[in-house]
Amino acid sequence: MPLSFPPPALRHRKYRMLWFGQLVSIAGTQMQFAAILWHVNELTGQPIALGGVGLARLIPVVVFSLVAGALADVVNRRRLMLVTQTLLTLLAALLGWLTMTGRDSVWAIYAITAAGAAVSAFDLPARQSIIPNLVPREHLTNAFSLGSIAFQTGAILGPAIGGWILAGPGIAWVYWINAASFLAVIAALIRMGPVPQEVDRSSNAGVSRKAIGEGLRFIRNQPIVLSSMLLDFFATFFSSATALLPIFAKDILRVGAVGYGWLVSAQAVGAGSMALVLAFVGQVRRQGRVLLGAVALFGAATVVFGLSRSFWWTFAALVVAGASDNVSTIIRNTVRQIRTPDFLRGRVISVTQIFFMGGPQLGELEAGLVAQWLGAPLSVITGGLGCLVAVAWVARRWPQMWNYKGDEPVEA
Repeated sequence: MPLSFPPPALRHRKYRMLWFGQLVSIAGTQMQFAAILWHVNELTGQPIALGGVGLARLIPVVVFSLVAGALADVVNRRRLMLVTQTLLTLLAALLGWLTMTGRDSVWAIYAITAAGAAVSAFDLPARQSIIPNLVPREHLTNAFSLGSIAFQTGAILGPAIGGWILAGPGIAWVYWINAASFLAVIAALIRMGPVPQEVDRSSNAGVSRKAIGEGLRFIRNQPIVLSSMLLDFFATFFSSATALLPIFAKDILRVGAVGYGWLVSAQAVGAGSMALVLAFVGQVRRQGRVLLGAVALFGAATVVFGLSRSFWWTFAALVVAGASDNVSTIIRNTVRQIRTPDFLRGRVISVTQIFFMGGPQLGELEAGLVAQWLGAPLSVITGGLGCLVAVAWVARRWPQMWNYKGDEPVEA
């Protein structure tokens, strides 16, 4: 397939505006995620406290996601995003103020993290569901590849710059910068104007148990979607070792705040590079086998990360983990969007969000508990091995996934 420049999705004005806004905002968000872990480690020095950050993010997602998904199918998604982005701005500014004035504590960080996760539970279904309303179907895979590029670019630049800020002006400035970064998305949403969307006018429409149940039944009847979600959950549960990076950077590799920033960025370097390849090369064939192989490589790279005592070997292992995880993410997102009607999309994404967020956040708690007991390196190694076991289980339990090529009709 010949290369296309600019990429097809960026030729659509409204998508282009949102994409550039998210590019700025994601850098700030990823900078703050890295800073929060460093902040908690500085305040407590306890691995289990780092796992608590994941728990603070997880609980609101589980509580609110299904309702948020149903809401995204019946309200104006653009307006919902304006509300959520404004609230996220205020929360980041509050965290910056508490830190700047010396009122910060681990419990304050947990509370603001949980509040931000609750808001994000409403933001993500709206943000992902609006993409098919901005680009035609034939450009959807390209749009998600570009979205991944924006995410990974922000995930590279954010923590890398954040490491320098942590070592220089201080943690509070990371939170202030993140608050300002949300304004880029808010400006894009205001400038793009109205966005048409298909609204569910059936008797199941609305924020109700019946509406939520319709989304759950749809997923149950889609074995490829269901198995990919379970694969993502178990793989990230076992291999979510990024919460332990402050310990590796400070106590094992001894590279300090700047080195920590680069280690946090390493997975994004691999993921961003892979996203560029997928954005310009074309359709992935035999998507099921590629997905399973990518997650297996992710687990193997995690094992290498746990074994390494060299900064550069650790960095390389995280780059490989990021590249393989990106393949998995893009394939799963494309499958879900193509196989889901627009009026159900918010509800399906909300369930996906529970798996997508639940695996890593529970995994961070699990990694912290195991690290408290056995040490950080062994926690990472056993997690990588658990990921490999999860891949084997999914491949055996759902042979449809192994045989999935990407062009099969939707199953009822």
